[in-house]
Amino acid sequence: MCGMVIGMATVKVTITLEEEQVEEIRSLVEAGKADSVSGFVQHAVEVSLGDVAGWKQMLDAALDRTGGPMTPVERAWVEGVLGPAKARARRRA
Repeated sequence: MCGMVIGMATVKVTITLEEEQVEEIRSLVEAGKADSVSGFVQHAVEVSLGDVAGWKQMLDAALDRTGGPMTPVERAWVEGVLGPAKARARRRA
């Protein structure tokens, strides 16, 4: 399922997932749609990191077309709007 590179160093980490998510992943493994729980998570991380890189490229291109990097004021506004929900809640309190 995931295109893992042979010989790549790995590190064991502990993550916390919702119980239902783990059950779904295990069901996919049992159905042969994922190699293992670990393999599924590795693939999900790989996809997510690719998405982040893609969004960064799009943002950089848009900024180039509209006048360059964001100012500190613009960055603070974006982080307030798009930042983690916990950080937004803290700022509102």
